[in-house]
Order: sequence, then C-alpha cells, then structure tokens
Amino acid sequence: MKLTLESLGHNLSWKGYRLPSYDIAMAREATAAAPTWLHFGAGSLFRAFPAALSQRLLTAGLSKTGIICCESYDEELIDRVYRANDNLSILATLYADGHIQKEIIASVTESLKMSEDMARLEQIFCAPSLQMVTLTITEKGYTIRDNDRNFVPDFAWDASVGPKSAAASFFGRLAALCLKRKAAGAAPIAIVSLDNCQNNGVRVRRAMMDMAEAWVDGGFITQEDYEWLVNQMSYPLSMIDKITPHPDDRVTKQLEADGLEGVRPFTTAKGTSAAAFVNTERPQYLLIEDHFPNGHPPLEQLGIIFTSRKIVDKSAHMKACTCLNPMDTALGIYGCLLGYQTVHEEMKDPQLVNLITRMSELEAMPMVEDPGVINPSEFLHEVLSERYPNPFLPDTPQRTATDTSQKLAIRFGETLYAYYNSPIPMHRVSHLTYIPLVLAGWLRYLLSVDDNGNHFERSPDPMLPYLDQVLAGITLGGDPAKEKQLYPLLCSKPIFGANLYEVGLADRVTEMFIELTRGPGAIRETLKKYCGE
Repeated sequence: MKLTLESLGHNLSWKGYRLPSYDIAMAREATAAAPTWLHFGAGSLFRAFPAALSQRLLTAGLSKTGIICCESYDEELIDRVYRANDNLSILATLYADGHIQKEIIASVTESLKMSEDMARLEQIFCAPSLQMVTLTITEKGYTIRDNDRNFVPDFAWDASVGPKSAAASFFGRLAALCLKRKAAGAAPIAIVSLDNCQNNGVRVRRAMMDMAEAWVDGGFITQEDYEWLVNQMSYPLSMIDKITPHPDDRVTKQLEADGLEGVRPFTTAKGTSAAAFVNTERPQYLLIEDHFPNGHPPLEQLGIIFTSRKIVDKSAHMKACTCLNPMDTALGIYGCLLGYQTVHEEMKDPQLVNLITRMSELEAMPMVEDPGVINPSEFLHEVLSERYPNPFLPDTPQRTATDTSQKLAIRFGETLYAYYNSPIPMHRVSHLTYIPLVLAGWLRYLLSVDDNGNHFERSPDPMLPYLDQVLAGITLGGDPAKEKQLYPLLCSKPIFGANLYEVGLADRVTEMFIELTRGPGAIRETLKKYCGE
C-alpha cells in the first residue's frame, strides 16, 4: 500500500484512515485555473495546520480550491515528501491516551520549487482570484541584517540588482512577484506570516519595505510601485500555535503495520527531518488580523479568529513571551544539558517543572495583558498539564533548542523591558530569578558539555561561530568567566532583545553562569538551589 492517488482508489485498503470526501481531481483543476491560497514553506507545520484547514474547507463545501505550496529553502522536501506521494500526506494526530487519528490530506494541489518554478509562481501571483499568501519560513527566515545592521549578502545582492534580476533572497523574489501582480492590474493581497514569532507581520513588512526602498534608491522601481508594495499590500499579524515535532518512530511503526510503504523518516541534505506523514497534537490556535484587501478563504467557519491588530498582538505576546515559547526555550536548553531526549520526560523533573511554571506564572504573567479571546491562565494550564506531558507527542529538547540565538530577543526581551520601565516597586528586574536562570543556562549550553561533563552536539544555530569566539577559553570547572569577556554578548540587543547591562540583569546572569560552570553536577545543584528539591 502506497501513498498515491491510485492507491486511494482502493478504499478498503485504508481502513482506519479518514479519507478525502471531495473530488480531488476537480479541486486540483479548479485551483490550477483560479488559485486563492499560496503558501511558502513546505515543512511539518504547513501540512499539520494550513493544509489541514484547506482540506476542511473543501470537505465542508466552503471552497472549491485547495492550497498550493512552494519551498524556497530546502527544496529536497518537494521531491521526497510531496511529488513522490502525489502531493498527498498523512496527518497523525497524537492523543495523550495513545490513540492516533490518521487522515489523508489531499488539499495540496501543486508543490513548487522557488528556484525552478518562478514562471508558475508569476502566473499564480497575477491571478485575480489569489487572496492570500501565507508563510512558514521559521524565525531565521526573516533575518535580513547582520549584527552590524548591514544587509545579509543575498538580500544585499537582490537590493542592488532590482526586481527583474532578484534571485538570491526569499524576500527579493517575493517582492518581485508582488510587483508582477501590480503590473498585471490585479488587486493587492495579504501576505500572512504563520511563523511562531512575535510581530511576524511587522517583520514581513519591514523586509519588503527595506527591499522596496533599495529599489527606489537604485532607480529600479517608481514611488508608486513602492507605495503599492508597502502600503497597499497588507501584512497582517497572526498568532499561531500547534506543536509539530519531528516524525516519530512509533508512528512509523504503526503506519508500516497498516501496510504502508515508503513512510520511514529521513533527513535532507540541509538537515530537515521529514517523512510522508506529519505527527502533531490536537490543540491548535490561530488568530489573524482582519486586513485582507482581496478577501480571504472562509476560515472563520472553521474557528479561526479574524480580529483586530491589538487583540492579535496581545494574544501573540501572551504566547510568545509568557505561556509557551519561553518555556520551550527553557526546556530545550536544560533538557540538552541534563540528557533528556523528550519533552514529556522533562515534565517528570520537579526542578524543570518548577522552573518553567514559576518563570511563567510569577515573572512573565504580571507583564501580560489578557487578550480577551484566549484566557492566559487557562492556556498556560493546558500547556503544563496536557500538552507538554503528552507521552505520545514526541517533541524533543534538541528540536526546541534549535536557533535559540534567534529566539531569545522575542521570548524574553519584551518582558525585561516591561520590568525595566514599570513604575511598580515590586516589578524590578533585580527581583527576577527564573528568567536569568534560563539565560545563564543558554550560556552554559553553548559550552557543548552536559552536566556529567560529557560532550554533546548542539542544535543548529546560525550564531554558533560568533558565540564560540566570545566564549572561547571558558571551560567546565575552569576559572570563572570574566565580565570583560561576557560583555559583548550580554549587551547585545539583537540576541537578548535588551542590553542586559542597561536593564540591570547582566550581573545576575553572570553569577548564575559561574554557578552552572563550577564542574560536573553544577547544573543540577543550581536548579535545586533556585527551583527547590
């Protein structure tokens, strides 16, 4: 049994799977003729959430068209995940009782490579029917400047050559495609980031604006083009939440026991873990700012919340700075240092549970406004009691520790500045314990030595070469770290979202870092000291 359109015709072979109930061929034909929804980023989150939403629209008769996906970074996924399986995918939803709900997702009608399929992308962008473009390109995908505030090389190249030649950076190509749409006389559309980061829409608009400004200055586009690209196109904020870990062997074994072939997970040349299936949790949240110049698919019929920018921002801030993302970072860092392989095993560690619970409830929650549509306390309780402890959701600290240098600013910086600017005496940075313990833990993680004194492989992070230079010479059990050596790192706003010396936290982080590096076992002893026995 293979994941192909031909095999789907043999319904009896797919017992136990929820199959598409709409005409797949008709949906693909309709989408090719009049596309409405294009997505960039062909990873696991896309298949687990946006593609599943598109399937729900088709199933309910709320839409006649599916979704087109395009990959701009790891194009090996298009060949091995999508085209090898006729653009079908298996969605495995994992429940805490061990039950797995299995569904065949067929809403992806085309899978494209940005490097090869620009002609088709131009057709899609020029289609009057296109309503929105969504993105899941990960947080590092929005990095357009280096630590010195200069454009990164691929973005700088596209900025210097104009839209007709732009082919190096994602945003250069995206901006060029948008200008093709303008030239075709089609209405502006919304570009919606569905990445799990604060101010995601702002980051998209900033990248597009920087590219457009460079093209205006270079004489490549007119001021009218600039206004259309920056102010008539829309870049709504969103808040998205759905844990989609790497493919799990337990799911693989069950699918193979069902008779499926070709579902074993693999790793691409660029390091992406993938499979013909995606495993995910049941809970999911999506709020989007209601700003769509050409309309949008009726996702509100599926429970997706379209609301004001203020409410989306509050909800995103709640999740990204308080009730989920900072805890992800804490568990990722300390999980690697303590040798854990899964997040649910970490939730049996009393010190780690106390760390993330107190960090969120006692330190971050006081700085959060209730968005009104999601209760922060209930959200946090769901994460701590249902989502993280789920033994059948195989998320790992190694995955959540990926690209930590790109996440700290958003996950902790705003909270630190909120304390720094608060007029309330009890809200002082000097009163914080658990946030600095996480930041110090990250410095300790960068030494690539666990609490037993053994070397471990750090997760991918674009800043590792620079960070290794800063921390060179600091060893476990060696001389205590000196302020002079740590200063360039602790004062970095791009990394921490705040100058830790300016807000008054650098000394606290340094002291905790010294405690964590005293020798083998120091991490556990430090956690016991601050988080209880």
